[in-house]
Parts: sequence; structure tokens; C-alpha cells
Amino acid sequence: PFFAEHFNPYKDKGFSPARIALEERNLYVAYSEMGELTGRVSGRFRHNAHSKMDFPTVGDWVAFTGNINTRKMVIHQVLPRKSKFSRMMTDKNRIVEEQVISANVDIVLFVNGLDTDINARRMERYIAQAQTSGSEVVVVLNKTDLCSNVAECIEEAESIVKGLPVVAVSALEDDGVEQLRKYITIGKTATLVGLSGVGKSTIINRLLGEERQATGAVREYDFHGRHITVKRELIILPEGGLIIDNPGMRSLSLAVDEEELDETFDDIAHLAQQCKFRDCQHRTEPGCAIRKAIEDGVLDRDRYQNYLRLQRELRRRARVLELKAKKRNRCG
Repeated sequence: PFFAEHFNPYKDKGFSPARIALEERNLYVAYSEMGELTGRVSGRFRHNAHSKMDFPTVGDWVAFTGNINTRKMVIHQVLPRKSKFSRMMTDKNRIVEEQVISANVDIVLFVNGLDTDINARRMERYIAQAQTSGSEVVVVLNKTDLCSNVAECIEEAESIVKGLPVVAVSALEDDGVEQLRKYITIGKTATLVGLSGVGKSTIINRLLGEERQATGAVREYDFHGRHITVKRELIILPEGGLIIDNPGMRSLSLAVDEEELDETFDDIAHLAQQCKFRDCQHRTEPGCAIRKAIEDGVLDRDRYQNYLRLQRELRRRARVLELKAKKRNRCG
């Protein structure tokens, strides 16, 4: 209903709806009532676009005109997004802008490989971004076949993600993957995010029941995988759900604001409200609830330090964007 309502104005213009399945070098593949089509955005669309955010990405719904015989299309409009998983990027001109990785997803599956120790700080970063996407978030611990203490790893992950579902699987041995199907039901779209080598493509192959996505082994000396998946793709599952395979991300620069960050670290935000002074810096002030919680073992010191690190990252980026905006205004 959400997309149907936003498409109605374009229906009267003779346009048709489609969903972007693949994007590569400004060429798009989309699923539509005409079948699978390929094409580009119109010249008017390109002229009116203000940033990369305006262009279609995998998962987007678009309004297009096309030819069923040639299987070609022209994209005229991107419909409003219901949700998105993003990160901040800096281009060659050092322009900072948001990059939408997956659009209109219902579930973000953050995959962590159990062939190495759980990196709590990285997990907190991914969860902070995923929880602002407008999607349900599920943590997937893959490679249980390579882990001797699965129960402990599950407990550790649950303590980090604070109430989010944690599912442990071995995609290689097809063990536990069925647990993921209950999240990707008919009409639902999931996106897989995580580092290279954590087994995202292998999970998709198990859900598909065939070896469609290329997979590769991780390097033994650092447990990192090569970028086997080199482009994002929206894949239709046999049961009717959809899933987006993403290349592994070495880094994830947050595309959130401080208020959204506090929603992820709500335990810290709640403690800060209990400090004696409203402007408490949590250093030497008397009556500081944060310092007391750390001393009492209620709040993990490393978790708090990571929160501060992410907060500083957001403030630095905000200052950079503010300075660039002032410079543009002066030049304009």
C-alpha cells in the first residue's frame, strides 16, 4: 500500500512500476510486470538529481517506461523509500555524502563469523547504523562448525546487542539456516551486511537451495575474505521473500545523528540523565551516574569508550559539513 499510493500519480502518466535488482555503472536491472528489464535514468532525471542519494539503488521502486520486446526501460522517478541501510562516504574530491546500500528492506541481517572472536566494538557500530534504518535487525553468528564455544558466543553477542534476536548457524553445513526463513517471509525483503568472508553469499545459497552466489575461502593468516560478491543484487527466494547480497565492507562510517546514536546506546543515555548535574562531563564531577556505573561493573568501560568514540566521529563530520555549507553559501 505504501508504494502503491506513491505510484498513483505516475500511473496516469502511462508509467509502470519496477523494483531495482542490480546497479552497475549507471546501468540498472529491474523486476517488473514485463519481466526483467535493463536501462538507465532519463536525461531529465539526471539533470534534476542533486546528489547520488537521488539515484536508484538496489531495492528501490521506480516509475519507468519500457518495451517488452527489447526488454529495455527508461527510469523517470524513484519512489519514496520506506527504509534504507546507509553509510557515509568520501569521494575523490573529499565530499562527504550518504550512500544508500540497500533500500526498502524489512530486515537487516548483520552477519558475524565465528571463525574469529566477536568484535564487540564493530558489532556496536553496525547495530547503531542498522537500528536507524527503519528495519528489523537480526544478528547472525555464522560458522558454528568452526567454533568450540557457540553457547558462550551467543551469550556474548546478546549482551552487546541488548535484546535483538541472535541466530547461530553454519551455512557451510546447512545447519540452522532454516531459522532465518521465518524472518524472510512472502513479500519481505532482507539485506545481508558484514565483513568480507563472514559467509553472506553461502547463507544465500542455502536459502536458495542452489550454488548461485560465488563464495571463497578466507585467508588463514588474518581470517579476512576476498570480495567475492562485487555488486549488490536483489534475489528472489523460492518461498517468495527477497534478499539483498552485499559486498563485504571493510569500514562503516555512520550515517546517523547523535540522537539516533543514543537510541542504540540507550543504557548510557539513561544513566547520563541520572547524573547530579545536567552538564556533567562524566570525568571528575560529583554525583556522576556514568562513573559510578563503571566502577560498580554495571556499565562496561569499553562500551562507554566506544560510545564516546562514535559520538566524536559524528561531531567531527557535522563540523566538516557545516564548514562546507558555509563555504558554498559564500561562493554562491
